[in-house]
Amino acid sequence: MNLSLSELEVREQPPGVEEYLALRVSCGLSPRSEEGAAIGLANSYFAVTVYAEGELIGMGRIIGDGGCHMQIVDVAVRPDYQGKGIGKMIFARLVDHLNQSAPDKTYVSLIADVPADQLYRQFGFAYTQPEGQGMYLRIRP
Repeated sequence: MNLSLSELEVREQPPGVEEYLALRVSCGLSPRSEEGAAIGLANSYFAVTVYAEGELIGMGRIIGDGGCHMQIVDVAVRPDYQGKGIGKMIFARLVDHLNQSAPDKTYVSLIADVPADQLYRQFGFAYTQPEGQGMYLRIRP
């Protein structure tokens, strides 16, 4: 793709359910149910979506209680658009929003896939180990 960043449409809203599910699969992220996606997207604290020629090509969301605990999730860029700075732009907008709107001492977390952890470190994120260990539970996989 030969589009420049200025030719992309950036929105501060979550994507639609179908395009969200499709982008997750195209990026190799674990699938989600349609029901779960509808609920989750509607409860986003903040979201950034990126479109090229009307198609969703990238996204990122912040979820949480809006005060004490926030989590960055769903940072993804379609493979044919990766390596063009889109992921970094999405992440920068998420972090800028947090810096402008989150109260002091808000704990912001994320789960970093390798090699994306190197991008997140550029924005000041640190590994939790050895002080803590990330854990998860998947309901009815």
